[in-house]
Amino acid sequence: MSEGIPARRGGFVTALDVARRAGVSRSAVSRTFTPGASVSEPVRRKVVAAAEELGYSVNRLARSLHGAPSDLVALVVSNLSEPFIATQLDALSAALMERGLHTLLLNAGARDMSALMTLVLEYRVRAVVVLSGAPPAEIVEQCQRGNQRMILVNRDAGGMVVDRIRTQDVGGSRMAAEHFLARGRRRPVVIRSAARTPTRLRRAQGFLAGMDEAGIACREIAEGADDYAAGAAAARALLPDRLVDAAFCVTDRTALGFLNTARHELGVAVPDDVAVIGFDGIAEAGWSSHALTTVAQSVPDFVQAVVRILETPREGPGSGDGLTLEVPVQLVVRGSS
Repeated sequence: MSEGIPARRGGFVTALDVARRAGVSRSAVSRTFTPGASVSEPVRRKVVAAAEELGYSVNRLARSLHGAPSDLVALVVSNLSEPFIATQLDALSAALMERGLHTLLLNAGARDMSALMTLVLEYRVRAVVVLSGAPPAEIVEQCQRGNQRMILVNRDAGGMVVDRIRTQDVGGSRMAAEHFLARGRRRPVVIRSAARTPTRLRRAQGFLAGMDEAGIACREIAEGADDYAAGAAAARALLPDRLVDAAFCVTDRTALGFLNTARHELGVAVPDDVAVIGFDGIAEAGWSSHALTTVAQSVPDFVQAVVRILETPREGPGSGDGLTLEVPVQLVVRGSS
């Protein structure tokens, strides 16, 4: 230990500790750990050696609190148990880390999102990405006032200037309708939750429009949540009397509930008696025990869309519309249809 420098008895090692150990100024330590900053090689070597000896790490949060750009990206998510949401989070967080960015996960189901968003603004995150859950208008407004970049995934912005990523929900649901029609299905049903979220509504409306254009009457069930139980309940309500011969579910989880209840509880042959299509493309849909036909979203394209927005400089408030990017989908045909 250098003479005159007392041992720390607790707490984190600070940049000032490193400066004292290296015999340099506090600003020299800051410049050493700031990419692109000017510092002489002898000073850099002394600072790095002192930092390694003391076990010093840069306090990036403190740096952001003083107005420097943050390497944090806030992800606002609800339904964390949803398989597709988990897949998105896994891929996106890994891609951000590869680019030197880190994620701050916020549960949209929290009682006081306003308090969380205030914290986000104080951290000066690079962007707020809303993956699911419709953010209250006041939160979007709060981000706008603070000039905080916001990326909405399949959400409406209420006329405010934000960046948006949209899945081809309508086009994908029309693919499902066309697939059923091509196979002679004439008694379809579309199954969604009672929640009127924009994504679920677009998927249901796209399917209904496709059937209507073909002159086919379509049942619609809008009850419960977009989960396995909702699909199971719909199967029990429709299949004993063979009321439908095709079911389009706006999520794969709902489709799996319908599919498994038909096969294993009601003894209905799939796809001979009823065909089933889901939406999302979760891994479970491809399991051989399910073989669920699904409209699959491209997770790599979703991740690339987020990265592209983050790497595109903002023009500043009041400068026009934000970016809007689309995520493609494809119909993956398996044994359920």
